[in-house]
Amino acid sequence: MPHTLTANAMTCGNRGHVSTQGYEEELRSERAYVADLHRRLDDERARVKRQYEAALRGNGGTQLERDDEVRALAKEAKRLGVADNGLCFGRLDAVSGEVSYIGRIGLFDEGDEYEPVLLDWRAPASRAFYVATAANPENMRRRRQFHTNRRHVVDFTDEVLGRPDGAERGDAALLAAVNAPRGEGMRDIVATIQSEQDEVIRLDHPGVLVIEGGPGTGKTVVALHRVAYLLYTQRERMERHGVLVVGPNPAFLNHIGRVLPSLGESDVVFMTPGDLVPGLRVTAEDAPEAARLKGSRKILDVLAAAVADRQRLPEEPIPVELGGVTARIDAETAAWARDEARTSGLPHNEARAVFTEIVTYVLTERSIGRIGKGWLTRSDRESWERLRADLVKELAQDERFTAALDELWPVLTPQALLSSLYTSPERLRAAGADPVLWRAEGEAWTVSDVPLLDELVDLLGRDKSDDRAAERARQAEAKYAAEVLDSLHGRQDSMDDEDHLYATDLLYAEDLADRVLERDTRELVERAAADRDWTYRHVVVDEAQELSEMDWRVLMRRCPGRSFTVVGDLAQRRSPAGATSWGTMLEPYVPGRWVYRSLTVNYRTPAEIMAVAAAVLAEFAPDVKPPESVRACGVQPWSRRVTEGELAAAVEEFVREEAGREGTSVVIGPPDVPGAVAASETKGLEFDAVLVVEPDRILADGPRGAAELYVALTRATQRLGVLHHGPLPRALSGLVAPGTPADAGSGRSA
Repeated sequence: MPHTLTANAMTCGNRGHVSTQGYEEELRSERAYVADLHRRLDDERARVKRQYEAALRGNGGTQLERDDEVRALAKEAKRLGVADNGLCFGRLDAVSGEVSYIGRIGLFDEGDEYEPVLLDWRAPASRAFYVATAANPENMRRRRQFHTNRRHVVDFTDEVLGRPDGAERGDAALLAAVNAPRGEGMRDIVATIQSEQDEVIRLDHPGVLVIEGGPGTGKTVVALHRVAYLLYTQRERMERHGVLVVGPNPAFLNHIGRVLPSLGESDVVFMTPGDLVPGLRVTAEDAPEAARLKGSRKILDVLAAAVADRQRLPEEPIPVELGGVTARIDAETAAWARDEARTSGLPHNEARAVFTEIVTYVLTERSIGRIGKGWLTRSDRESWERLRADLVKELAQDERFTAALDELWPVLTPQALLSSLYTSPERLRAAGADPVLWRAEGEAWTVSDVPLLDELVDLLGRDKSDDRAAERARQAEAKYAAEVLDSLHGRQDSMDDEDHLYATDLLYAEDLADRVLERDTRELVERAAADRDWTYRHVVVDEAQELSEMDWRVLMRRCPGRSFTVVGDLAQRRSPAGATSWGTMLEPYVPGRWVYRSLTVNYRTPAEIMAVAAAVLAEFAPDVKPPESVRACGVQPWSRRVTEGELAAAVEEFVREEAGREGTSVVIGPPDVPGAVAASETKGLEFDAVLVVEPDRILADGPRGAAELYVALTRATQRLGVLHHGPLPRALSGLVAPGTPADAGSGRSA
């Protein structure tokens, strides 16, 4: 255990116990040093602010260069702005006598050749602060941890390292953090990262890292700190493209949303699986069987068949008036055009141009032969091609011809195609789809539909007519700009000059046109979230056990470099389309390029509560070892049986009691319980107190009911209660009556 420094005694390096006066002198010295760090931080903020204001006023360089400078300075100001709270939280004393202070950011002494006065927690030299132990001191003799209130050092604790009989690192700061009441949102753990966690955060692996851990092991916050570490070590490579963090629901993203900004990192996009297609915010879920079918890679064949089904042949020849004669699009012509379009390898909407080209060729050839009968032969190539050009132009403006193309090879959007598939039993049969996918017209999209819609973006491609219109607009702008330059060039007053420097000597028309185009001034996060084709340098996937095979296809498109931090717990899987093993999901995309690490210590759930949850885990996943709790809370989890009429009042009583306490609470239960939320809505979240209502109904609700109950039981950090009207599930038989004292020593000591 670390030696806690009090007014009575302390341990300082090799000096042994010293007096109260010695401690106070040390404390004053440390307060002065940390105060100087804050002064340096203020100076740095003022310098960046001055540069930012100058950049806003500046007129040097190009507009693009000035915009980049303003953005960079704004980002630096934001990074410095979050560093106040816990700026410096520790100190390392090396065996060599060197002293290093560890903090949220790095600071340097400009007057001393930029020597570091505060090491960033991510710097290699800071690693010993997190991993050194009494048995393995990493060439350190002492670790000191500061306890601060805003800018003020309240006190500190010391741990002497390198003693042969020393125990593994204990951490008073850690226990204080895990025992503290929960507030709004997850907090960073930069001051209390443990050795097991630090190894994962700093792991040098370019591919996919899977972090698995049971409830309370800190896998989510470890993954977020790994993002901050990667941005620190690979900033130039990663910052231009940003990082994507995918979480199970909006409540979870709100919960974790402050961690990375508190570490000075802002180029991070947060999304749920239902947000991955721009313009959609999907939260509805399918029934289990439909979700399983949509999540399987087998659905790819259904989607391809659904697209092919819309590439049709006419049942009867379609007449088209052309050059005064009637031509017909028959099945043979359409079949040839369809074959050519399909073998082009282009997406459906882009392949329409190939289909149109073949049909146009056949119709014009047939019409020319009839129009020019008796006076025009193929040997007269010039007249033949001139007539063809006229007929092609006529076809392009013919509404009946366009209608025929729309019938045989329509321009499709992902939403229109998928909706027409789901609502038509005939189209489902034609695509070889299971009838369970049928649904009534107008029903909302589900989370399982999102990867299908994303897949269809690639299968269908874009309508090139939009691109052609944009190009015509750009050419029109260039033409107008050229006319402006010509007018400047032709001014008569230039005739009086001996040497002429014209506007055309400095500008091309297209350059001038580009200057009037609207520039995208949005921040990276806004641009990335709105762009389906945006690619990220790194992706974090939380609750990854819930993702389907189709979900993974979407994410792999978003990160061609295949740099992922994957966080999950297979024992908590509830989705019928989710992962049963990590290899099954990852090997198709990163064969041999993924590594696995597990977290084994539970920092959130006290031993008394974890014992209850472990009994549930043993019934549905007997091969999974529950994480070991780092602490006990001294409060025994309880259960209480009530009548159906007493249930609502008992829930209200819990809510009323917890409202008078510091911290957070939640009621978890079936949807018809007033004030209750589903266990799935609390995944990844933590509360001081949890009331689980009707656990037998949670168990009975679907094939993954046991996993749902396991999640519900492991959200509490201090107090757990269970209300039940029906019989108590066998796994919960160890619960006691309310108010029964617990053995406070049952948890593992830190």
